[in-house]
Amino acid sequence: MRSKSLELMKEICTYVGSYYRSKGSSPSLSEIAKGVGIAKTTAYRYLVDMNERGMISYDGQTIETPQIDKCVSGYFSAPIVGSIHCGDPETEEEHVEEYVNLPESIFGKGEFYILRATGDSMVDAGIEDKDLIVIQKQDTASVGDIVVALDEDSQNTLKTFAGIDEESGYAILQYENHCKYPDKEIRVRELVVQGVAKHVIKAL
Repeated sequence: MRSKSLELMKEICTYVGSYYRSKGSSPSLSEIAKGVGIAKTTAYRYLVDMNERGMISYDGQTIETPQIDKCVSGYFSAPIVGSIHCGDPETEEEHVEEYVNLPESIFGKGEFYILRATGDSMVDAGIEDKDLIVIQKQDTASVGDIVVALDEDSQNTLKTFAGIDEESGYAILQYENHCKYPDKEIRVRELVVQGVAKHVIKAL
């Protein structure tokens, strides 16, 4: 099944919100399709999918406005793409579990995805097993950033980027559990950064 475009979802939200504010009612399926330049069947599939993701409320005829207002005024949708091991590097297959709406006022602007942490190597950084980590997609990092890193063996892990060793040229990924893993680190010849952790979502 072809994956849905998040950009097109945002266009649909923007159009429906604008239409409602000017007309006082939800646009028809034909109007949505014409407004964003897609086929009616495509518009219907997107509306059903967006309803399932919680981005809007759609009953086949009308779209409820509270969800529209959230969609177009400071919220963005981020996918939960599975887990990442907070321990030794481990290959993970990216798989979207679900999409969640996050407010820009708290999480900022950018392209984000969410990973579920497993393991205990990052507890001193406030990241524990089963926490949700909000990752900003980027391929660069500064010393001290907590990164999703892909090493030269195509394995990924969540660690603190501690810099480059001047003598060997290796990148250093630092564990953050000094009781269990004192001074433990991973050294890689070529480090590929897939994103930087920005927020932790956890249950109390």
